Amino acid sequence: MTHTADRLLTVDEAAERLGTGVRFVRRLVAERRIAFVKVGRHVRVSRSVLDAFIETNTVQPAARRTRAHYGRAA
Repeated sequence: MTHTADRLLTVDEAAERLGTGVRFVRRLVAERRIAFVKVGRHVRVSRSVLDAFIETNTVQPAARRTRAHYGRAA
């Protein structure tokens, strides 16, 4: 039984999931920045791999500094 998160997506579907163009996904594959599956000559990307890519590349907001951390003006 295949888990829904492990569904193999086409490059077009992966691009749509990331909100990018197909070219970006193909570059990620060519640069080996994401894991992928070759099915014959077709490239597929696991949905869980895309989720991990998103999680890894998510930048958390910086903590807001309070005025107490800044030096006093002369």
